[in-house]
Amino acid sequence: EPVVPLASPLREADAVGAALAAAAAELRTREEARDRAEVALRESEARQRLVLESATDYAIITAGLDGRVTGWSAGARNLLGWDPPEVIGHHLRLIFTPEDQVTSQAEAEMGQALARGRAGDDRWHIRKDDSRFWASGEFQPLRDEAGGAIGFLKILRDRTGERAASLALQALNETLEERVAARTADLSEANIRMIAEMTRREDSEDQLRQLQKMEAVGQLTGGIAHDFNNMLAVVIGSLSLMRRRLGRGDVDIGRFVDAAMEGATRAAALTQRLLAFSRQQPLAPEPVDANKLVSGMSELLHRTLGEELRLETVLAAGLWRTHADRSQLENAIVNLAVNGRDAMEHGGRLTIETANCHLDDAYATRHLGMPPGQYVLVAVTDTGTGMAPEVAAKAFDPFFTTKPVGRGTGLGLSQVYGFVRQSGGHLNIHTELGQGTTVKLYLPRFVGEAEVAEQPSPAPPRTLPLGDRREVILVVEDEDRVRQFSVEALVELGYTVLQADNAATALRQLDAHPEIALLFTDIVMPDVNGRKLADEALRRRPDLKVLFTTGYTRNAVVHNGVLDAGVNLITKPFTLEQVATRVRGVLGMPVEAGVPPMERETPKALATPKE
Repeated sequence: EPVVPLASPLREADAVGAALAAAAAELRTREEARDRAEVALRESEARQRLVLESATDYAIITAGLDGRVTGWSAGARNLLGWDPPEVIGHHLRLIFTPEDQVTSQAEAEMGQALARGRAGDDRWHIRKDDSRFWASGEFQPLRDEAGGAIGFLKILRDRTGERAASLALQALNETLEERVAARTADLSEANIRMIAEMTRREDSEDQLRQLQKMEAVGQLTGGIAHDFNNMLAVVIGSLSLMRRRLGRGDVDIGRFVDAAMEGATRAAALTQRLLAFSRQQPLAPEPVDANKLVSGMSELLHRTLGEELRLETVLAAGLWRTHADRSQLENAIVNLAVNGRDAMEHGGRLTIETANCHLDDAYATRHLGMPPGQYVLVAVTDTGTGMAPEVAAKAFDPFFTTKPVGRGTGLGLSQVYGFVRQSGGHLNIHTELGQGTTVKLYLPRFVGEAEVAEQPSPAPPRTLPLGDRREVILVVEDEDRVRQFSVEALVELGYTVLQADNAATALRQLDAHPEIALLFTDIVMPDVNGRKLADEALRRRPDLKVLFTTGYTRNAVVHNGVLDAGVNLITKPFTLEQVATRVRGVLGMPVEAGVPPMERETPKALATPKE
C-alpha cells in the first residue's frame, strides 16, 4: 500500500515518515520493473519455442556438459521419432549408430566442439525404429555470459535423399566417362578417316592450284614477252640503224636516239608496273593532304582528259591526311583518269571525290577484306560504258584489258591495286553496263604529327640541274657497265667523280679523299652490301651524304615495302635527268641549271686505284 508522509509536531517523526514513503515508492518501482522483465522473458522464451517448433526440417537438441539431453525440438521429434519425455536425461549417443557408440563418436565430437568451437557431424544416425539416415549437422558449445561452457547445441538435417542423388550422379559420371571414352575412340577413328580424306583433297587441290599457277604464269609471261619484245625491237632496231649510219659517217641519228629512249623508258615503266602489282616497289610514304594533291593535279588531268571531257572535283571539308607515297598516289589517280577517259569515247564527265570514311567491322572485314578503322577515300567516277560483272571481276588481273591492241598494257589497274594494298588500304570497283564506273581507293588515315606542314613536290626543272667540279662524288658499283654509265653521267653533269667496285676500296677512297661530299652506292654487292658500307662511312664521316641505288625490290634499306627513315634511293634503270635531279636534291645545294659542263671548268673522273 502507498505510505503517506506523517505530519506531526515532532521533526524526527516526520523525517522517519518521509523516509518510509520514499522506500515504499522505490519498492513499487522495482516491482514494476521486475514484472516487465518477467513479461519480456516469457515473450522471448515463447518466441524461441516458436522458432524451435517451426524448424521441423531440423533436429535441434540441447545437452549438458555430460552429454545428457536437456532440450528436444519438434523437428527432433519428427526426424528421430522419440518424444521429449523419452529422451530428456538420456545421453546423446542413443542417436548414433552402434558402431559409432562403440568408438565413442559422440564424446569425441563434443570434445572437438569445446576445443575448436564447433565439430562437424556428417554421418549415419539412427531413429527410434532403428532405421538409418544420413544426417548433416554439427556440435556447438553453449556458453554463459562469462564465456564458460554450460552445455552443447546439436543441429541435424536429413540428407539421405541428397546423398543418394549424389551417389547416383557419381555412378552416372563413371558410366558417362566410359561412354565418353568409347565415343572418343569412335571419333578418333572417324577423325583419322577424315584426315586421310582431307589429305587426299589437299593433294587434289594442290594439283589444281599448280595448274592454275602455271596458267597464270603462262598468261603473265606471255604478256610480258609480248610487250618487252615490242620495246626491245624498237631499242635494238634503233641502235642497229645508228651504228650503220655512224659507220658511214652519217650523224643524222636524232630520231633513232629518241625512239630507242622511248622504248627503253616504256620497258622501265612496265617493270615498275609489275613491281607495283606484286607489291614489291619501294615506297616512301609521307603525310598527304589528298585535297591539295588533287587540286595540284588539275592542270595535268585537264591535259590528260582533253577538251571533250569535263572534270569535276568534290573535295570534302576537314579531310583527314593519309600516309602514302605521294608520287605513286598521283600515278594511281592519273591511271584511273586515263581509264575513265578511254571509257568515254564520245565525251562525258569525270568526277574525283574525297571523303572521310569510318569503316566498321561488318563492312571492312566482310566486304573489303581489310581491318576496320578510319580511312581517306579517293573515288574516281566516269560516265562511260561501264563493265559487265565478269569483266569487272578480272579488272585487276595483270595484262587483262578491254582496250584495242596497242592502246593499253593491261597493267594500269593492276598497278593501282598493288600500290593501294601495299600502302595498307583497299581498292573497290562499282560498275554497271551503260552507267559508268566508280573506283574507290581507301587509304589509311594518318594519325601522327598532323600539324607538320606538307612540302609540295618540287616541279621538275626545265633544264638539267648541274653540279660543280668542287663537288666530289664516290660511285660504288660492282657491275662494270653500270658503274661506267653512272660515272660518265655524273661527269657529264659537272661533278668530280671517284669510283670503286667494292666496299673495301670505297672506304680507302673515303679515308684518302676527305673532300668527298656524296657516296653514290649500289645496295646489293658481294661481301659487304651498300647499307653496311654507308653505316661505316657515316661512322667515319658523319657529315657525308648518301644516295643508294638498286634494281632489287627487297634489300637492306626497304622493309615491308617502305623505305627506312632518312634513306635516299634512286632505282635502276635511271636516266641522266633522274640522276641530275636526285643528286642535287640529296646534296641540298643551290641548283645550277642549264649551263653546259663544257662552258665551266672541266670535271674529271678519277680511276679506281689498283689493289
